[in-house]
Amino acid sequence: MKINPDKCVACGNCVYVCPMGAIYVDPILKRATIDHNECVECYACFNGLSTEHLNPTFVRTIRRLFQMARLRFDPEPDVCPTAAFEPDELVWPRVVRRAFSDPRATHESTGVQGRGTEEVKTNDVTDRVKRGEVGFTIEFGRPGIGAWFRDIQVMTQALAIAKVPFEKKNKVTVDRVEEIIHLVQEVEKQIDTVVALGVSTRCDQDGEENVVAPILERLGYKLERAKTNTGLGRVTNGKEAAYKVELATS
Repeated sequence: MKINPDKCVACGNCVYVCPMGAIYVDPILKRATIDHNECVECYACFNGLSTEHLNPTFVRTIRRLFQMARLRFDPEPDVCPTAAFEPDELVWPRVVRRAFSDPRATHESTGVQGRGTEEVKTNDVTDRVKRGEVGFTIEFGRPGIGAWFRDIQVMTQALAIAKVPFEKKNKVTVDRVEEIIHLVQEVEKQIDTVVALGVSTRCDQDGEENVVAPILERLGYKLERAKTNTGLGRVTNGKEAAYKVELATS
């Protein structure tokens, strides 16, 4: 992402929407500036701000006149008044940053938009997480905080030491659920971002889940039934998979 200096009027609205704190108003240039070392290409600034197409020279002139009268002329706080943000041509490694950071970017592994949890959303027909097994998803920096690959590295190294299998087999048996959750809690204290843990398991024939839920409740988690997949997709693992359901809690 880049900010066109010919359009920017240094209103500062974009500073507050950046989850990484990568945007600042340069006191010398008097323009909003992006620190590309900090920017993760999430496009929160571009997608999150409404845009107006006011003439930048007009806006700057009006602001100077108002300043002389000790008055302020500022746009609404959720608006870029001159549409100064422009998508930049991304090269390595910034193109990788966007794949992980922008929920509107098309993910190459799925061909759809979003930071995919395909293994959770299709489990009703793929039968990837079977009865007696539990799948985990770990999200970093969501919502609105941001994260670095080094944060992910700390977590993945700890999980690897614990011999947790990764994608496409990031699942464990039920007896390891408490161990994994305690491990994630300990690692979370070492990194400076928010960690969201998703737990995926099978429901019984009545659509209820009474195995993993008690473990999570005993650990102090208030359960929210995030989604239940009911086997309406394409069967890929035999007839039995079509009649199973899956519960995701976080």
